Amino acid sequence: MHHANIRSLTHFLMRGIAVIGLVVSSGISFAQEIKIAMITGRTGALEAYAKETETGFLLGLEYLTNGKMELNGRKIKVIFKDDQSKPDLGRTLLAEAYGDDKVDLAVGTSSSGSALAMLPIAAEYKKILLIEPAVADVITGEKWNRYIFRISRNSIQDGLAAASALKAGGSIAFLAQDYACGRDGVKAGKEALSAVGSKAKVVHEEYVAQNTTDFTAAAQRIFNAMKDKPEPRVLAIIWAGTNPLSKIADLRPERFGITLAPGGNILPVLKTWKTYAGTEGTIYYYYDFPKNKMNDWLVAEHMKRYKMPPDLFTAGGFAAACAVVSALNKAKSSDTEKLIAAMEGLEFDTPKGKMSFRPQDHQAMQSMFHFRIKKEQKNEWDLLELVREIPASELPVPIRNKR
Repeated sequence: MHHANIRSLTHFLMRGIAVIGLVVSSGISFAQEIKIAMITGRTGALEAYAKETETGFLLGLEYLTNGKMELNGRKIKVIFKDDQSKPDLGRTLLAEAYGDDKVDLAVGTSSSGSALAMLPIAAEYKKILLIEPAVADVITGEKWNRYIFRISRNSIQDGLAAASALKAGGSIAFLAQDYACGRDGVKAGKEALSAVGSKAKVVHEEYVAQNTTDFTAAAQRIFNAMKDKPEPRVLAIIWAGTNPLSKIADLRPERFGITLAPGGNILPVLKTWKTYAGTEGTIYYYYDFPKNKMNDWLVAEHMKRYKMPPDLFTAGGFAAACAVVSALNKAKSSDTEKLIAAMEGLEFDTPKGKMSFRPQDHQAMQSMFHFRIKKEQKNEWDLLELVREIPASELPVPIRNKR
């Protein structure tokens, strides 16, 4: 080979090596995957919630990437892990995801107890944890750290929505599970009544084990506490899992002038409430309420694939995907610090409408829905009618973290 050609070839190769070195040293990798861990309680009491969350997240990624499952030329890989709603396991799996799997960020989990155990792991590894669907207030309150963002509503948002329908006065009792989600929910409900200026008084709080099946004794204590108190008398039920509305209703609270106010629940549970037509409550999402293009696609696609409408945790998982994709697009990177900067104040579309991450505590601010159980239902999924959408502006969620 001619010496000039050899020199040219050598110069070309050296330039190539220099460019490769520049790319590596700057941390740019055009073929690198975007790796996301999704941790849910696939087995255990919250299995139904977990499956819906996972389904919604994958549907959201499909919709937002036009079925390609890639973003900005990078393939998206989702790694699923089952914490069985156990705090110790949740903590271990998140450390495994950050440390061994080298994920860019994580999404989860179903149980508030497990989610709380995971918070310090995100801070230790300096990686984002997007909370969905756990609701305990302390997650974005006193236990919060800057790597935590929450897409799901928190307990006080639930409480404020419910309180907006109970302003006139009367007497309220709470029935809740005796763990973080239940106690947080009651605390939030009481605070919410005060925040919206309700004249109703809380006369009793009843906490029972998560696995309770016989509510006779608990109901009797509630009825005794309420029977002579000012009307209307409302029993608010805060429950994760199969809501005991039917079992409480079977004990005939109407004998004491007590009406039931259930929080929204998954569709299989709502189907069992048909005999309680006219009962009102509040809910995070019901497939027929939001009117937007994204929700239209979700409902149609879910009906086609699963022969039923999407549920509230399906919408939550989808919304989590919306947050992730919006953040990655805005940051143009999966670097944690760039993502945090992009996500603080980020506004994005979801199937239930617009959401935004509040900069102070990274809580997703969002609308809620006041529903009434329908008297006339056209089919097995025609369950609720909309009383009104409660906008985020009417839900004055307090800032409780120590930032």
